[in-house]
Amino acid sequence: MASHGTIVMKQPIAGVVASEVAEVTVMTVWPSIAVYAPARFLGTLFAIRFPDVYIFRLGHLIALACIPIALAFYFLRVAPWLGIRYKVTNRRIVVQRGLMGVDDKSIALDRFNSVEVVVQPGEAWYKAGDLVFRMDNVETFRLGGVSRPEAFRQICMKSQLAYTGVKKALQGAK
Repeated sequence: MASHGTIVMKQPIAGVVASEVAEVTVMTVWPSIAVYAPARFLGTLFAIRFPDVYIFRLGHLIALACIPIALAFYFLRVAPWLGIRYKVTNRRIVVQRGLMGVDDKSIALDRFNSVEVVVQPGEAWYKAGDLVFRMDNVETFRLGGVSRPEAFRQICMKSQLAYTGVKKALQGAK
């Protein structure tokens, strides 16, 4: 605190850090179990609507019978030694593995200019999809089985827009 009770801040906007200063996390999400091919297969079975009478559907019965399998996939996805998560920072999008969040692969925020949601068969039942990052028409990166993919896509695009906008502004100022 400075004199007269005013607060002195080191950042112009609270919580906002320039990408040149430090890499900070914007958001972290864990993928759906739809990230695994066998779970996507189960998702296609769970989506069977025959006979489509209120809640009485074959897919719901299969889902009830497969609860132990789905739980195994759930715990596998968050397992300390195997689990993966997706992180958006003020510099890049990162796939991390394991309990300590070791970086596996990443893409810089200026290496794509569009993000498309692709829903593979079986992912719709989990409300999941793949995020496909493209530079013009070339796929540069893919995140599989993202839960609620449209919301995460918006975060990625807003982070990319902020990063590239500031980068262009700084280049123009030189």
